[in-house]
Amino acid sequence: MKTLVFLWLAVIIAPFRTLEPMPDQASAEFSKKITEAIRKGSSSELSSYFASTIDLTVPGKEGSFSKAQAEQIVKDFFAQNQPKSFTIKHNGSSNDGSQYSVGTYVTAKNTYRSYFLIKNVSGKFYLLQLQFELD
Repeated sequence: MKTLVFLWLAVIIAPFRTLEPMPDQASAEFSKKITEAIRKGSSSELSSYFASTIDLTVPGKEGSFSKAQAEQIVKDFFAQNQPKSFTIKHNGSSNDGSQYSVGTYVTAKNTYRSYFLIKNVSGKFYLLQLQFELD
């Protein structure tokens, strides 16, 4: 009887478990949203993914900034360096569960090597580090 109840529950519950994104799928979707925001040069969209503080590096500015400060810095960077293209070259992960992407951000005047780091904190992904450095 116990086996029958277990099988019945497995048949009923199993299809609904697939509706939740798997951790790797969820992080890939989150990274894709970040990539699209960078491609568009949208500081407001990008900042919606920031943690409360973020380590940020752009030419002339480097440090740990509040979400609001970082949004303004990124807004200024995008205004001065409007994107022509942004492509991800490499993705990876570290032992602490964080995941990173390395890409190329191309503007009319310069090409930048970019890097961002995301991490799942209490079931929600956050952008913890963002870098744009001249290539």
